Amino acid sequence: MKSKSLIYTALVGAMCLTSACTKLDENAYDEIAADDFYNNKTEVISAVLRPYTHANAWATPSGQDGWWRLAELSGDQLAWPTKGRHGEDGGKWKRLHYHTWTVDEGGINNAWVLMYWGMGLCNSAISNIETRDIAKMGITQAEKDAYIAELKLLRAFHYLKLMDLFGNIPITTAIPEGSSVELPNTTNRAEVFAFIESEIKANIEKAPKASRATLGRMNQAAGYAMLAELYLNAEAWIGTPRWDDCIAATDKIISGEAGGQNGSMALDPNISDQFKSTNDLSKEVIFSIAYDYKIANFATGFPSEFYHFKQQEIYGGGRNGNDGIVVIPGVYTTYKDADKRKSDWLLIGKMVKFSDGKTPVLASEEYKDLQLEFVDNIQKNKTGSKVSNMSEGEENSGVRFNKYKLGNQFPGPGGKPEIDPNYNNTDWNIYRLTWIYFAKAEAIMRKNGGVATGEAVQLVNDCKKRAFTEADWAANAYTTSTLTMDELLAERGREFIFEGFRRDDLIRFGKFATGLWWDHTPSNANKALYPIPQQQRNLNSKLTQNPGYN
Repeated sequence: MKSKSLIYTALVGAMCLTSACTKLDENAYDEIAADDFYNNKTEVISAVLRPYTHANAWATPSGQDGWWRLAELSGDQLAWPTKGRHGEDGGKWKRLHYHTWTVDEGGINNAWVLMYWGMGLCNSAISNIETRDIAKMGITQAEKDAYIAELKLLRAFHYLKLMDLFGNIPITTAIPEGSSVELPNTTNRAEVFAFIESEIKANIEKAPKASRATLGRMNQAAGYAMLAELYLNAEAWIGTPRWDDCIAATDKIISGEAGGQNGSMALDPNISDQFKSTNDLSKEVIFSIAYDYKIANFATGFPSEFYHFKQQEIYGGGRNGNDGIVVIPGVYTTYKDADKRKSDWLLIGKMVKFSDGKTPVLASEEYKDLQLEFVDNIQKNKTGSKVSNMSEGEENSGVRFNKYKLGNQFPGPGGKPEIDPNYNNTDWNIYRLTWIYFAKAEAIMRKNGGVATGEAVQLVNDCKKRAFTEADWAANAYTTSTLTMDELLAERGREFIFEGFRRDDLIRFGKFATGLWWDHTPSNANKALYPIPQQQRNLNSKLTQNPGYN
């Protein structure tokens, strides 16, 4: 039975602090929560938790323009094509896919604002907790120190993801006072990198180790995961490789020294425990955006991004979607048929109702009243057209997302499976141990001139073998000769599809601007960074535009 009461005890109070997620037209780093809130421990915890609930909006596929959309829809695996009368949306998805975005993109500006707003929530809580008397707040000094360390790690996470997208960004750690606000200058990427690194290193040992009590919150393991991400991308981001530092950070997690969410940190024994409605019980999750529909009426937003208009009939739940994001044609076939990830994480073919396992789910657009069938192409099959691009989709175009499972709200055929008591409680993972294994393997290979060592192979194989039966594994295991850098990139794609890492992987492997996929042709090197939104530059003249966007 799932219990997340420690996380959501004060959620309602936290949500009342600000309506930040809906105001997207201001200097977000100037906005703070109310000051008069820290009168007891519950209110303090509410302030600590508020940035986490806000992170749902930008760090996950929430239905909002945040980091996740910019990180995935510009890569070679996912797209939101126009499907008949749906999904044109002013061409925003096409510009992400083709790398033709401009400085005036509303979606890029919204991501900037959401992320800086979350950072401001961290700043507000840090400042208020630091400057207030512990007796008046009803907490101990040890609790105060731990909350501040946790919030500074979470603030570093915001800056890490902002730097990932925009490179050169303003840094602010103080709450504006008075009516006159001094707007911040742009800080170059190398300095932002150094700031993030120093913030994490200064606070990681002050934060608690990962445990059940830190579910969905920053802890030491999450801090080391951030360092691993920072160092893995250091060469691409600041021109200086940090492979040894990446390996050292991953070792802190793999060894269990930084704790574990559910006992000792370990890979889950299968490919499903990390993604189902009880994934809060996973051994390998390091940091997640945690949800509990039963306690807080707070649920993940991914159905709106991925689900078809009639998806609830397919999985036995109560949520449909916008028939939006699909897998780019050809990605599905990069998985071997023996690979369980192909059948478990991806949805293709003719759809039937969950309730009886045989009645067809009927389409509602081009194939209205015919059985809905997801296909591995994006073209107008009904008219016989073979033209395939972002404008030519139909409602059934593209292989679909099935990686995360909500559970079922209604019973299946003959009452099996029974109603899932944890329906709609699925957490969204930010870091999991599998990613740490891959990060260490890549760092080892890059240190070795791009050649796999026995240790690198073992790390990847330990993760991959869960996707194959014992009978199939020998034919699919890597060796030092078959695990090339190109194959590592391909396997990263298969393992981490939908998880938000693909853009960075392509940049790190030199493929983002030069790669060809589906109907996407090579773009320009400057597209490795998004532009500083012009709307923000209009509000703050101190912001310097990124190269190639003036």
